Amino acid sequence: MRPLPRFARPGAIVLPLLLAACSTDPGRPAAPFPVLGALFSPVNDPAARAERGALEVLVKANHPALMAQIIAGGGPTLTRALDAAGVPANDRPARIIQLQSNAGLYQASPSALIAALAVYGG
Repeated sequence: MRPLPRFARPGAIVLPLLLAACSTDPGRPAAPFPVLGALFSPVNDPAARAERGALEVLVKANHPALMAQIIAGGGPTLTRALDAAGVPANDRPARIIQLQSNAGLYQASPSALIAALAVYGG
């Protein structure tokens, strides 16, 4: 058997590692990378797609009120958004602090806020 050409050797090492990191669960295609898994799981799961759609409508329809409540540290619209995203109740105080620290980004981009909530909800 002939050895691999020099240019193919890095691929021979990296490719098996990448394949080993892949998940066989179609609902979590990027399981080693939780952010990507949370963002792409709605593609494969109709229930997750519906939940993500409900979250998107809620955030976009109430964005100014939601931002005010994030800055204030809580409120009914923020609670509804966290519920829609599936963020566990015991995790919410830390997540609200994280949302507050990136409020400028979320003010400018409702889509970034939707993605963050989706990731926090898992």
